[in-house]
Amino acid sequence: MKVKVKDVTTTVTQAEIEAGRMHAMIDVEVSEGKAISLPDAFATPVREDLIKLAVASSRANRRQAYGSRAHVGKRRPMSGMKHSVEWWGKGRGVSRIMRRTGSRRAAQNPHTLGGRRAHGPKVERDWSRKLNQKERRLARDSALSATTDIETVTGRGHRVDDGVEALPIVLGTYTEIVDGTKTSYDIEAFNHGSATRKAKAMLEALGLGADLQRASDGRKIRAGKGTMRGRVHKTPRSVLLVVAKKEGLAQAVRNLPGVDVVAVKDLSAEDLAPGGDVGRLTVFTSSAVEAMN
Repeated sequence: MKVKVKDVTTTVTQAEIEAGRMHAMIDVEVSEGKAISLPDAFATPVREDLIKLAVASSRANRRQAYGSRAHVGKRRPMSGMKHSVEWWGKGRGVSRIMRRTGSRRAAQNPHTLGGRRAHGPKVERDWSRKLNQKERRLARDSALSATTDIETVTGRGHRVDDGVEALPIVLGTYTEIVDGTKTSYDIEAFNHGSATRKAKAMLEALGLGADLQRASDGRKIRAGKGTMRGRVHKTPRSVLLVVAKKEGLAQAVRNLPGVDVVAVKDLSAEDLAPGGDVGRLTVFTSSAVEAMN
């Protein structure tokens, strides 16, 4: 399977007045470059069942163990064990449970008000889920193959312009024109002078601006206790950028809402199919494709 790379040319114009230089204007032009061969992984049959297993395994292996902590010495007592209690002993005509010191009120037992949980979670529990290496690699290649079907990608909810006729999108050379001076850079290494603005303009010129706007408009406040635990906002997944090395381009796009960057060596089924849903909108660099080969 062959695909033509997209060569990017960025023209930066900045007018100057007596008060100083004005805001820089960025104009991006995309042209078709040479044709390159995609790895055999892009032709792998799509196995959604295997992809869901791989994603579930990745999420389970990343799960952090949690549980109660026993009241030992001067350590902070666990929930439901924060009272000084005593046992009255037998022969008083009341149940033989722990009671608050100096009071009849029962405490700490699971069936008492404010008591501990009967069978709470234990830190020793292993949440991980094993998956064979060949199955994990096949799931990754299968999810990679699903990114080449434009109907699957749009069916997942991504939006692309009418000018995008085929996927995947592979970035080729990068040229920048500033004040009439033309300079060529490695597209993965560029990161200078409003790099995030240039990266956003480049994605919009590739026909992915509607999907970036979808992710930006879809950002909302999460429901539930996640708002109190550092997960206040929830943002839809947008473009996935696959690079050979995380350098300038990765730093330029990481602040765009919904955009993720991953190196080829770290690429997994969860990156290509978040939540187990295949067909994520993915952009590759030519260096990343070569690294796959």
